[in-house]
Amino acid sequence: MISDEELVARFRAGDKKAGEEVLVRYKNSVLSVARRFFLAGGDTEDLVQEGMCGLYSAMISFEGASGFSPYAHACIRNRILDAVKKSCADKNSALNASTPFNELKEGGAENSFSPEELLIGSEAASEFFRKIKGALSPLEYKAICMYIDGASMAEICSALNKTYKQTDNALVRAKHKLVGILTR
Repeated sequence: MISDEELVARFRAGDKKAGEEVLVRYKNSVLSVARRFFLAGGDTEDLVQEGMCGLYSAMISFEGASGFSPYAHACIRNRILDAVKKSCADKNSALNASTPFNELKEGGAENSFSPEELLIGSEAASEFFRKIKGALSPLEYKAICMYIDGASMAEICSALNKTYKQTDNALVRAKHKLVGILTR
């Protein structure tokens, strides 16, 4: 059996069959990651397509410094997360005013919006955070805030002093509750 790294090297050298073999080997991994997420206005198949694009990108950009598998999984997950985040941002364009999440929580940031737009955006953000804080448990709220701010699972687990499973469960519950808030 040929290693993933060898198949990727062959693919990059022009062997299409090697590339197809990598895509077949990782299809179940892509499905596994895609099933963990919800895409507003889409379905799991859309996320699978995004994941396969992430896998293909990994095959093209892999440089061999470490194993291909962890690199591929990161690329797949990141591509799917980007699609989910874009979907949420499109659905809530009032809150998508190019202001980072942490700056909104802390009371705003300087930008090129008019004072009226800033006030409306600030009020919308305040209302959004009031809704999610009311809907989520304190653990879920802290976990989702850190997740949105880009913290890794290890960082979130450490900060909350919870196991990986407890943190992951809190994030899953929070995501489902947020979908309910966003679709109302």
